[in-house]
Amino acid sequence: MSGHSKWSTIKHKKGALDAKRGRIFTRLIKEITVAAKIGGGDADGNPRLRTAIAEAKANNMPADNIKRAIQKGTGELPGVTYEERTYEGYGPGGAAILMQTMTDNGNRTTSELRHLLSKHGGNLAEANAVAWMFERKGQIVVSKAGTAEDALLEIILEAGGEDLRDDGENFEIITPPEAFENVKKAVEGKSISLVGSELSMVPQNYVRLEGKKAQQMLGIMEALEDHDDIQKVFANFDIDESEIPE
Repeated sequence: MSGHSKWSTIKHKKGALDAKRGRIFTRLIKEITVAAKIGGGDADGNPRLRTAIAEAKANNMPADNIKRAIQKGTGELPGVTYEERTYEGYGPGGAAILMQTMTDNGNRTTSELRHLLSKHGGNLAEANAVAWMFERKGQIVVSKAGTAEDALLEIILEAGGEDLRDDGENFEIITPPEAFENVKKAVEGKSISLVGSELSMVPQNYVRLEGKKAQQMLGIMEALEDHDDIQKVFANFDIDESEIPE
């Protein structure tokens, strides 16, 4: 796979799209609020909330923002009620797209996503059209620079990881969801710098895109990442690194 990239590594190479566009706090506040609403405001007893708070702190969100988001979720403060929805679609070349959203207006979100995909050569699909192609996994991306593949593989397997993949400039570590935090700590404990990490929906197979289709697909993904209701978006395309604009 050397010289090729999937979206999990492309978005890191292109430079933390959420942070660059000022969206990350909005996305994290929604996640914290919903996590607190569903599982309560005690992070020790709410793994989803604990993960969201850790990500918020890693992105330098002020403690007061985190506290208010939790209080909105538990009802201690008034707030917007968000509904979680997963949308499925196809991009150019038949690439599968899975979109996780939080919205206060499902009809608006459906209409906007349909228009966005159509504009870039894709389309919305029915429920379960592509979801079966993805598996929930932990995904950790580390730079190849200064990282020995054999040593890294040994670290992740001992910590409960599943696989180590070569994605050009980076290594992609795949873990079962329950082993994600343990593997992440094991990697960081060896002073290996993380490019990115998340609980993700990992494709079981990939569609290779080139030329115009590759550029259209990147346009779709960036537009989706920039949409206010999108929390996370996953896709099963693979493109050559030369297709990625600097």
